[in-house]
Amino acid sequence: MNPATALATVLVDELVRCGLTDVVLAPGSRSAPLALALHAESRVRLHVRIDERSASYLALGLAKRSERPVALICSSGTATANFHPAVIEAAESGVPLLVLTADRPPELRGTGANQTIDQLKMYGSATRWFAEVGAPEDRPGQVAYWRSLACRAYQRATGPSDPGPVHLNLAFREPLIPDGDTTWCEPLDGGANGPWVRARVAPPPIALHIPPTRRGVLVVGDGAANVRRYVAAAGMAGWPVLSEPNGGARYGDHAVSTYHHLLSTPEFADNHLPDVVVTLGRPGLSRPLLSWLGRAGEHIVVAPDLGRWPDPTRSATQVAQAVEIPVAAGDDSWLHDWRHADRAARAAVDDVLDASGLSEPRLARDLVDALPNGALLFCGSSMPIRDLDQAMRPRRGIRLMASRGASGIDGLVSTAMGAALAHNGPSYALLGDLTFLHDQNGLILGPREPRPDVCFVVVNNDGGGIFSLLPQAAVRDPFERVFGTPHGVDLGYVAAATGTPYTLLPDLSDLPKAMRGEGPRIVEVRTDREENVRVHARLREAAQAAIRAALAA
Repeated sequence: MNPATALATVLVDELVRCGLTDVVLAPGSRSAPLALALHAESRVRLHVRIDERSASYLALGLAKRSERPVALICSSGTATANFHPAVIEAAESGVPLLVLTADRPPELRGTGANQTIDQLKMYGSATRWFAEVGAPEDRPGQVAYWRSLACRAYQRATGPSDPGPVHLNLAFREPLIPDGDTTWCEPLDGGANGPWVRARVAPPPIALHIPPTRRGVLVVGDGAANVRRYVAAAGMAGWPVLSEPNGGARYGDHAVSTYHHLLSTPEFADNHLPDVVVTLGRPGLSRPLLSWLGRAGEHIVVAPDLGRWPDPTRSATQVAQAVEIPVAAGDDSWLHDWRHADRAARAAVDDVLDASGLSEPRLARDLVDALPNGALLFCGSSMPIRDLDQAMRPRRGIRLMASRGASGIDGLVSTAMGAALAHNGPSYALLGDLTFLHDQNGLILGPREPRPDVCFVVVNNDGGGIFSLLPQAAVRDPFERVFGTPHGVDLGYVAAATGTPYTLLPDLSDLPKAMRGEGPRIVEVRTDREENVRVHARLREAAQAAIRAALAA
């Protein structure tokens, strides 16, 4: 057996023994040993994509939804560079990826050899760990090295307290395909008792105990862990829960869905400063919320890994791996005030949306309401997630995700595809038109590839709608070209190019019918950017007026 085939065979086998179930492959020549070993491995589900960037985001979505490492493989050269944005998102959002890049052997580096670049630590600080595997050789000791290396890579990607991407760079000398010889200088198998190296998980950390108080608030942002436990504790303590849609805690009687409007109303925000705020995950959608966090008496950030805690406002007073929220005695006027103002703002928001016709925030609200229990909704990082944050009503029974680690718009079609492939139930995605066009290659599926059941609801306002709500909109002369960026693309033709079923939605009442179907499909919703600005202004004015009236009552 040639060394390239031996390394690929052993590495794939050991990763499977560690628990690997999904692999995404972008085809190439130098990665042939890995591709052939994977094709012969029946214990993994193989996904092949012709575009490395789409492949990397597909793996990101698979790993994000399954919360398990997914292997990502490509050839050498610039193919490896196309993985970098997804590796950054995985690093920032704590998604376990196993990035396996094929490479030329050392003797070809720096010589001008074809498809040869410097791949050593090419993702920099975006990986949790890097290893230059070295060119395989037919000598004793290699199998132990390869198997222990695979175990270390898998466990480091998993975390458990700090999951993220791991990069293995694999230099292969020719021949790259099996030569018909199965002999090797030592046994290639790893035994029958599981992984070569077993990693033991440390016991749960000791929780920080907070003094009992009724004037507390639980804030839940992206990437929060142990959400249900903390929501239950906040309920027992009489705390309101302010959760971003992707935080997973916008449900139940204590969920305050209009917190953005409440905290942008000075009369409410100034008079409702808590004794303590406990933050899970990384909130970042609402500027009023971020400003308000710094005014709390105590701000405790819960971070499973104490080496990486989110605190963009520099307002944290304590950081803990776990927090114990005790039941507090006393009246419930604190919670009552939050809920009373929330109900008033909620009614005002819904009245504006109901009267707005087909608007972007109404689409976000009505889409969530229309989803069946057990559904997954993957949301775009720009306006769609913000529309959900300001318009979504509390509800149970769905899983909502977004790529808010680096909050880019790139690769989201593929990420949604990957998340759908890992989800046990119907999946949906709410994306903007620029986000959709940025990754239209993600719609390309080969005839033998696993097909996700996902409906893409695409908001088409012919450009970058979020900029119309930012200060840049005041610079009228260059705005449309350098910020608005109209494209004029007919999304129906994009869908037709890949054979993806397509529907243009004429009216929001037709949304449930338009979303029906199986496999990848597209529902386009056309809106107007200028009207969207006016709708958001009406929402803000109506919500704040209702909050002030509730406070005066």
